Parts: sequence; C-alpha cells; structure tokens
Amino acid sequence: MSSNPTKDYGWEAQPRSFSKLLTSRSDKKPSTPLPPIKVADIKLPDTPLAKEVTSYARRELREETFNHSMRVYYYGNTQPSVKSLLILAPSTYKTFSLKQFTNHLHLLKPTGQAIALHHFPNFSFTPETYLLLCLLHDIGTTQKNISSTHLSFEFHGALISHSLLLSHSAPIAQAEAVAEAIIRHQDLGDSGMITTLGAIVQLATILDNAGENVELVGKEFVEEVVGAWPRKGWAACFAGTVREEIERKPWANSTRIDGFAEMVEGNEVMRPYD
Repeated sequence: MSSNPTKDYGWEAQPRSFSKLLTSRSDKKPSTPLPPIKVADIKLPDTPLAKEVTSYARRELREETFNHSMRVYYYGNTQPSVKSLLILAPSTYKTFSLKQFTNHLHLLKPTGQAIALHHFPNFSFTPETYLLLCLLHDIGTTQKNISSTHLSFEFHGALISHSLLLSHSAPIAQAEAVAEAIIRHQDLGDSGMITTLGAIVQLATILDNAGENVELVGKEFVEEVVGAWPRKGWAACFAGTVREEIERKPWANSTRIDGFAEMVEGNEVMRPYD
C-alpha cells in the first residue's frame, strides 16, 4: 500500500501553463551545463503490474504507438537505474539518493536529459505509475477502441485504463491518477492547474508529437531514444489518427487544438527520424 498516494501517484498540483511551469523549474538559470543521462541509465519498472500492462500494451497498440509510448516514458522520466547510482568505485557499492545523484551526475559520461529528473527534481511520482500512464495514454486510439464509442479517445482510454488497472489490483488512487492524466494529456492551456503526472506527460507527448521544448532533453538524447524506440513514420501515423477521430466525431476533444494534425505533420524537430 502506498505510504503517500499524493506523492507516489503524482497528485500534487502544478501550473497548467507550460510557460509558468517552465519558469518555475529549478534549473531555469543554471550556473553550469546540466549533467546528461543515457537511455541505459533509466530503468524500466519490473513490478508485476508494470509487466502485465506492458504485455497488454504490446498486444493492443500498433507498433508505432507503442514506440511513441516508450519514448514518452524516457523523455519524461524521473528516476535513473540503480546501476547509475553507483557513483563511487564499484568496490564500495555505495548508492546515493536521487538528490545526491543529480549532484554527482557529472561523474558519469551519458548523453542527454530527462525532463523530470533534470528540470523538476522535486516532482514526485513512482516510475511504475509514470510507465503505466505512458503505456496507456493512447489506448483509446486503437482501431477497436476509437470506433466503438462516441467518447473522445482520451476519455474512453481513461475509462479502459482505470478498469484495467483495478482488475490487476492497482490501488484506486493510482488507477485514478493514470485516468486523470490520460483525460488531460492534451488539455493544453494557460489557466488553471494540472497534476504533476499530467504535467510531465504533457511535456513529453508534445515534445514527441510536435517537437516543442526539445531543449529540455537535448538532441543527443532524442537520437538515443529514437534509436531504441524508432518513430517509424509516427508523425503521419498519429496525424492520420487525429483526422480519423475528428471525421468520426466532429465534437472530439482533439478539435480544441487548432490545426492539430497539421502541427504533428509539421514537426521539424523529429522529421529527420521519421
């Protein structure tokens, strides 16, 4: 059972506005360049729940969407692997806390940055919870799911995910946190608040889909993440999904982002990797 659901599942409130959120980050005026990290330094959670949902996502999502989900996990990640925490000589086997780790990353030689780890180290949510969100945030876009409901894909996907997680005995607060973030992962705007989990998935998805705020992770890390989880024409794939949903459901939540499909197709940052 969670010792603190608010922190474990990312329920703390953050500014919905990207500009306000980015202004608040701890490194906005760094005195030295931010230390980098490699894909290999970010560990995938291996809990029973994470394994079950990963298997489910692999079965249900097309490859392009599954790879996008994994890129969103790596871009937004908050916690390095235990191996990366062995900062001192291997013979000492001394591990550091996350805060100590960020203070000693200069001793490593990796290649990029992860949004939460480097820019919002005080943000709190478990890696498992964030992985569940990433794997499920586009579950509503599958052909089966998009055609079986009048609901916008984010809302239908949230309901599916909530039921799925509870069926695998996830804590209610965790299932609700994932559902809330799925509903709001395209709820971009300048007013109000959003959960910590929702804020990070927004930053990571808009980076992968539109190339916005790529400086948060750096070109080298993008190349490494794309090398591990290739885009395979993701821009055209997702733009097609957006157009299909709007054609089926002219009321869909996707219509609130003007020129959404064109924005995805015009992603110049990621075009070389598509």
